[in-house]
Amino acid sequence: MTKIDTLASDLRNVSGEDLAPISTETLLAPDGISHPPRILLLYGSLRERSYSRYLTLEAERLLRAFGADTRVYDPSGLPLPDDADISHPKVAELRDLSAWSEAQVWCSPERHGAMTGVMKSQIDWIPLSVGAIRPTQGKALALMQVSGGSQSFNALNQMRVLGRWMRMVTIPNQSSVPKAYTEFDEDGRMKPSPLYDRVVDVMEELMKFTLLVRGRSDYLVDRYSERKSDRLKSMAAAQAAQDAVE
Repeated sequence: MTKIDTLASDLRNVSGEDLAPISTETLLAPDGISHPPRILLLYGSLRERSYSRYLTLEAERLLRAFGADTRVYDPSGLPLPDDADISHPKVAELRDLSAWSEAQVWCSPERHGAMTGVMKSQIDWIPLSVGAIRPTQGKALALMQVSGGSQSFNALNQMRVLGRWMRMVTIPNQSSVPKAYTEFDEDGRMKPSPLYDRVVDVMEELMKFTLLVRGRSDYLVDRYSERKSDRLKSMAAAQAAQDAVE
């Protein structure tokens, strides 16, 4: 009896066939990844003076300083979910950028106590699955929000739920900028402040998490329950095929 079989026996309800040992070798840096971390940034406002866009651009500057390869998606012209085909140019652009990315930044204003429809539409257009592949799983994610009034975390909390639902590795740190109209100058640059320092912290943490998890998403999201389900389905299919022959 192997160590895994013994463990499964001790746990009573666990299938030893579907348990997988965790090897320290698996956690070493993956081979063949030498390009800069690829990070996609999304913002949730179409206003000409958009503070979520300004904050996103500040984040992009920081990520580039940390060595990342970045793309900022412009949501102007993106149709509502299900109001166009995935071949729509803005939809195809967003989905291609999401597939390209190894990490993402989502930045939304808070409107009526929630993330904006512009932000949610972008997230809704990113597919949960393409064939057997889940395009967002295992990607690192950082969250930010801006508010017109006092500091709030409503949009952040909603986006964190969505990140978890999409199997993204949402980093612990986050940025909430209250009274955003006071935090940016006429050129749209964020003024020095503890709020700006927090943005630096968040982008630094995102880079660290991206370097830790990229190239490992298949391993990180490999699940006992899914291995068990796949094995049982294969057994059932094989049995059905055998019964058909007989």
